[in-house]
Amino acid sequence: MAETRVIDDNMHFLPTNLFTNEEVLHGFLYSAPVTFGMKAYLGKTPDGTKDQVILEYPEGKQILNYVDGDYTLETKIKAMDEAGVDIAMLRMPVWQEWLPLDMCKIVNEQAAEMCKRSEGRLVANAVLPPFGRKEDVDELKHCIEDLGMVGVQFACCYGDRFLDDELFKPYMKVLNDMKIPAVVHHTPGQNAFQNFDDYTILRRELGRIHAQAAAVGREIYSGMFDEFPNLKFVHTMFGGNWFGLQEILAPHKSTKKKEAMNRLATNVDHEAYTHYLENNIFFDMTHPMSWGKDQIECAVKVCGADHLLMGSSFPVFYEWMARSVESIDALDVTDEEKALMKGGNAARIFNL
Repeated sequence: MAETRVIDDNMHFLPTNLFTNEEVLHGFLYSAPVTFGMKAYLGKTPDGTKDQVILEYPEGKQILNYVDGDYTLETKIKAMDEAGVDIAMLRMPVWQEWLPLDMCKIVNEQAAEMCKRSEGRLVANAVLPPFGRKEDVDELKHCIEDLGMVGVQFACCYGDRFLDDELFKPYMKVLNDMKIPAVVHHTPGQNAFQNFDDYTILRRELGRIHAQAAAVGREIYSGMFDEFPNLKFVHTMFGGNWFGLQEILAPHKSTKKKEAMNRLATNVDHEAYTHYLENNIFFDMTHPMSWGKDQIECAVKVCGADHLLMGSSFPVFYEWMARSVESIDALDVTDEEKALMKGGNAARIFNL
């Protein structure tokens, strides 16, 4: 069997001049919904040596940190070489939930330029407002046809609206008709539940997992993939630990005795539920080393190796990139399954 290229489907990208161009910096800082309790500002790293963009939500509790110098082409290629990654797919880390079209255009042009300079090591997903307006679609076509981008990216929700919302249908129709795959990134926007706030790891991990699981469940039970059967969504964070939720959230019928009522009645039957998971929903393993060997093997058993894509979220932690490949290689699964997760699935879904 030919050796599969190792593909990281979740490498973060920020404009290269975010920290030096006031227009770009302000475009980011003032697009965040600060009037709804967020606080976005430029600060320093704890040791005082580097600039960073900080997002707090709720105010006083950090939820995002973008550190100057972490997002350069040289930093990316060096980490890829050290970890044994052949190709990485660029995407915005979270801020795509808020960016207006003029800022999206800046991000897309700079991402495309970085990909060009990488000489085949990087590819990118386009970032766009999710509304399907003519100007949005024009930018989408420019990204795919002129800039060579391989897919698009979503936030798993925009404020309180998830991707099954009627608001996004025009864009979904365009992606469905053009057969363009999408990565669905987690968001901090739903993390400020009172029971998450006090502890950093809950706020920054469990909050994101919670939002992703809600997103996958809503997409399934909305039946949106009946209308848009060509959509292929790759959700980060294993779709919010979906391998642990897949059976309990499936439609069930009683077989032992007729129940007085079905308290869990759904509009989606088990056949449709299984079809959507098979055809439309895939899972980014977002930093596999963090989940643990037993959990990843469970995901392979439940979701199928053909539905799992390796993603590092680099440069959040160098360790996540450095140990992603070795974490998959250490699994007690077949070599064919490892090859699918390390790059085969990404190559298939994004036509790499």
